[in-house]
Amino acid sequence: MATEQASEGGLVFHPMDQFIVSPLFGDGAVHWYTPTNVTLWLALTVAAIAALLVLGTKQGRVVPGKTQSIAELAYGFVYKMVEDVSGRDGLKYFPYIMTLFMFILFANFLGLLPMAFTTTSHIAVTAILAMAVFLAVTILGFVLNGASFLGMFWVKSAPLALRPVLALIEVISYFVRPVSHSIRLAGNMTAGHAVIKVFAAFAGLAALSPLAILGVVAMYGLEILVCFIQAYVFTILTCVYLKDALHPHH
Repeated sequence: MATEQASEGGLVFHPMDQFIVSPLFGDGAVHWYTPTNVTLWLALTVAAIAALLVLGTKQGRVVPGKTQSIAELAYGFVYKMVEDVSGRDGLKYFPYIMTLFMFILFANFLGLLPMAFTTTSHIAVTAILAMAVFLAVTILGFVLNGASFLGMFWVKSAPLALRPVLALIEVISYFVRPVSHSIRLAGNMTAGHAVIKVFAAFAGLAALSPLAILGVVAMYGLEILVCFIQAYVFTILTCVYLKDALHPHH
């Protein structure tokens, strides 16, 4: 409706424009080697993580400062998650899971900055993360358990006549994991940011500006919570999948 009012001088906004991938230099086509806004914000995400975990803990004070406290809190939070969900056997894979959590968390939060680009709103990014987890736990499952890893698809507690059907369902659900894993994160990031953009567009109308500003503040607060929750959900599902690879018969 807003687009239809363009010719009449009405309100026009495009909430999905914020997710367009564009080159950093010039206006040419985007190729696989072209530096884009995605490239920039991915690099900023890595730099922010390094600043917190490397530079923030470089001095290693007994009484930590603010930056070191945040880094230690994140470390302890993820360590406890891995231990509780995957068991002590999963702690050897803690560095990868910690990296995954911090990358998604920082990418989500940096996307809330004005004029920023939310890299985790693109399925191309989240699908790579999800496929990496899927392939890693699948290969790990076969390396550690051999052919017995397939036993996780055979529900021994079910009646014998139902086991082949349940096995087919389990196999399908297993291969759907990277799809749901990636779409959940990208979908939530895209939806929240689009709604914020819609409220912000209505702030330009005098009659609606107070409600629009209130809506932006409310949605922004909600998105802060969603950014953390989505990083947590992605990571804890990774721990669940890791547990299946380590203990397929449990």
